[in-house]
Amino acid sequence: MSGFTLGLAVLGGLVLAFLVGWNAWTTRRATPRQAEVAVAQAAAADVQERNEPVLDDVPLAPLPLPERKPGLDALIDALAQIAVDATASGELALSALPPTRRAGSKPFAIEGRNEATGDWETPRAGQRYTAFQAGVQLANRSGALNDIEFSEFVMKTQAFADAVNGAAEFPEMRDEVARARELDQFASTHDAQLGFTLRARNAAWSPGYVQQNASRLGFVAGAIPGRLVQPASVPGGPPVLGLAFSTQAALSDDPSHSAIRDVILSLDVTHVPRSEQPFARMADAAIALAASMDGLITDDNGHVIPKEALDRIGADLEQLYDTLDARDLSAGSPQARRLFS
Repeated sequence: MSGFTLGLAVLGGLVLAFLVGWNAWTTRRATPRQAEVAVAQAAAADVQERNEPVLDDVPLAPLPLPERKPGLDALIDALAQIAVDATASGELALSALPPTRRAGSKPFAIEGRNEATGDWETPRAGQRYTAFQAGVQLANRSGALNDIEFSEFVMKTQAFADAVNGAAEFPEMRDEVARARELDQFASTHDAQLGFTLRARNAAWSPGYVQQNASRLGFVAGAIPGRLVQPASVPGGPPVLGLAFSTQAALSDDPSHSAIRDVILSLDVTHVPRSEQPFARMADAAIALAASMDGLITDDNGHVIPKEALDRIGADLEQLYDTLDARDLSAGSPQARRLFS
């Protein structure tokens, strides 16, 4: 073999080696990052258990108690008092409740004053009530209570009052609608829902990889596939933070091959008490996830958010908390959570 032929053979081998290496490198980049083996196996076992129920004698863990819904409040509800000639049974009250608990887009509720305790509560069987009150929420994220919704509130309340042999006393519609508009104006200018987008710098992420890194920061699976939440420190409280990625990727037949290039870290400011320090936790979680997953913290438009901007947002939120406190609508309170919903 001549030197020229040998040189071509060597060059060809080098080119082939380069192509093999390049192909391996691009394939590696295109493959989503995977969770550690133990985590992946646990996730697979969890999916199998959900799809293939096993019947045995092992008792199920008790479900957490549902959060008690906050009662009617004159601060955010238009209220109608219902006087009754004689105490009414809980069974009668329950049978008289309207089939829907809304007047238009606004929550509607009826409460009774328990004869034994004197407390206002949602009517219950086996109890007796000395009076009732009906309420419709003045405003929510759908807007302010309008004339049509107030009229529906009156009709439903009057029908209930007739059924329990009561007499209803209603507030003036004009006054309540005006109050609703003022409350809606305040709410619309003091609502805050924050979101950071965490984008992959290079290789995409698999669902298991996202879950593994998020779990180290206290996130747990939410009710919706592709959504994780950071629970409140108080049982039954609203989640402090949310972390969401593609539902389609989460429900894929083979999640390990689902490529996720961004996740959304979110905070519903008005729903979480200031004492939870939610924004500080949000910023810390974003920075930690960006470091561990090789990602960038960006806004909705893909612009990188520097740490200085995070500090400014935190300072602005402190002013918002003060304003909500002064209005008796502190972030995380039952009233604030109802108003900003």
